[in-house]
Amino acid sequence: MDESIFKPYLNTKRIFQRNREILRPSYIPNELPHRKDQINQLASILVTALRGDRPSNVLIFGKTGTGKTASVKYLGKEIRKADSEFNRISYIYMNCEVVDTQYGVLQNIGNMFIDNFNERIPFTGWSTERVYNSLREKLDETNRVVIIVLDELDKLVYKSGDDVLYHLSRINDDLQNAKVSLIGISNDLKFTDFLDPRVKSRLGEEKMVFPPYNAEQLRDILKQRSDLAFYPGVIDMNVLPLCSALAAQEHGDARRALDLLRVAAEIAERYGDDEVTEAHVYKAKNKLELDCVTEAIRTLPTQSKLVLMSILLNEERKEGRLTTGEVYETYREISGIVGITILTQRRVTDLISELDMLGIIHARVKSFGRGGRTKEIESSVPVIETKKVLEEDEVLQAIKNYRPKNQTTLI
Repeated sequence: MDESIFKPYLNTKRIFQRNREILRPSYIPNELPHRKDQINQLASILVTALRGDRPSNVLIFGKTGTGKTASVKYLGKEIRKADSEFNRISYIYMNCEVVDTQYGVLQNIGNMFIDNFNERIPFTGWSTERVYNSLREKLDETNRVVIIVLDELDKLVYKSGDDVLYHLSRINDDLQNAKVSLIGISNDLKFTDFLDPRVKSRLGEEKMVFPPYNAEQLRDILKQRSDLAFYPGVIDMNVLPLCSALAAQEHGDARRALDLLRVAAEIAERYGDDEVTEAHVYKAKNKLELDCVTEAIRTLPTQSKLVLMSILLNEERKEGRLTTGEVYETYREISGIVGITILTQRRVTDLISELDMLGIIHARVKSFGRGGRTKEIESSVPVIETKKVLEEDEVLQAIKNYRPKNQTTLI
């Protein structure tokens, strides 16, 4: 083959002028539209650190994509700039979805202050008390104000409890020279109900709520980013309002709006189109929704995957809605083939309800009077694509070519 397979794609019109990372939520611009009030409020709390004193602990709440992380990272950038002469502040950001254990959080913070590789706290093997004491010593040696940002804090609390927050919120009592301030970020207002009252009062000295963006505000955010990312004239005038409107319907999520615009532009570039249009946005919406569902399906427990596979196999075979009985019969057969313990029909009915809550299937109860009740079930996802995702699981490989038998309906 003489010609490179990439050549036709290299010759397509370029839509992205600069790095497409500009359209990712992780990019922090020099100015955050419609978050001035929240940033100023946070700055008024954190300014204390520039004077060498400990700022209050702050808890920040707000739905996904409301600018919480971006604002806190932006402030980190600004406070480092303001402190560059004095070097009195350490600003640490940590995502608790990635580091989600007490040991992991203390170890990660401690190692940020240890230059000598041989002295670093190991990934595992020490007692929590030893890790805490090592962290305390290292912090005290810095003689700084240390601001620790714990993003997705609810994930840490739900998985590992509030012990680490207890340690960090009282660490100032054990420090001679350094001072520690905490900023917690959460999508879930209710997670504080799981905290020890002492931790709750220490952690929530200041509270802030980030409201969702409306369609107009989202349009301003997209305009700012698209001016940076794209060549002039490649975005149709209706694209930004459409991305904004679609994202505003879903809780005013800026991440969603940015993802829609980025994926729409990538689709346009892939097809060699001269501009990004509304049609590309709708294609992007379908792709993102499918990606979202795909991820949810990949992370299902094996038993739930078997139940979902039973529904899809039956849907391929027959028209109309399925009953719980039909699904259960197929589930029993394929569980036997793959060698997995067969659950009771009641438990399978619970798993069907869980799949319904995730939006992967639609199940509604139908009553037959004295004949009892059953659920009528249909999938809410594309059958062929979903089957392919399920077949990625090694356990389900054995039923790749399985076809359900004709069944009598069990109620």
